[in-house]
Amino acid sequence: MKRIFLILSVIVALSACKNKVAMKDPSAIERAQYDTAHYTTIQWMDSVVNFGTINFGEKVQVKFRFKNVGETPLILSNVIAGCGCTVPEYSKAPVAPGAEGVVTGAFDSNKSHPGAVRKTIRVTANTKNKQDYELVFTGEVRDCKNCN
Repeated sequence: MKRIFLILSVIVALSACKNKVAMKDPSAIERAQYDTAHYTTIQWMDSVVNFGTINFGEKVQVKFRFKNVGETPLILSNVIAGCGCTVPEYSKAPVAPGAEGVVTGAFDSNKSHPGAVRKTIRVTANTKNKQDYELVFTGEVRDCKNCN
């Protein structure tokens, strides 16, 4: 029994390696993520945003602006919201040196809770010294049982 398990394990491992080799070349975005010789520099104009006060059930969109202050194209390779109440969007095309881009977050308070809110969006970019950034937005969601 152990011998059959070992043989099956070897076959699965070899199949996985074969599939990995047969995959197409990685995309330009994937290559840029690992090409440290061409990393650039990002400047966040907004990395913390307060959306103010909204009523429970409302939606709000927050924007985080950035600029490529380096000498090579800036590529955002991964943008993930910290929870299911936020849907992120971002500049998917490379951002040229000197150009600006934006990461937005559509926040749905129906999927959150009344009270103080602090949510995050994590961004990975081909930047020097640091590749992962945390964008934060805050605000207040008013429980409308008592709204006029």
